[in-house]
Amino acid sequence: MAIALLLFIGVIGANLPWFSDRVLFVMRPRSGGKSVVIRMGEWALMYCLWLLAGFGLERAVDGALHPQGWVFFVVTACLFAVFAAPGVIWLKDLRPLLQRRS
Repeated sequence: MAIALLLFIGVIGANLPWFSDRVLFVMRPRSGGKSVVIRMGEWALMYCLWLLAGFGLERAVDGALHPQGWVFFVVTACLFAVFAAPGVIWLKDLRPLLQRRS
């Protein structure tokens, strides 16, 4: 159950930067809209927070942290990128299409 919750949190966290128009989910950008660079920075921050939650879960369940190589971080980053696909599709394809229709 804990792993399913962690994966669910990952899906939500990976999509938040793409669904929210606020910088760090708090303040509106001065230029009117968030740039892709800001969104990618927020995505990277959410990835780091998700990793920390995973490490915390591992420590709580197992009592220790196991060493991880570079492959672990590449695979989890790719997984987090796949999790973000619905948000990117919403931002770049679906939302402009719906705005043109209305």
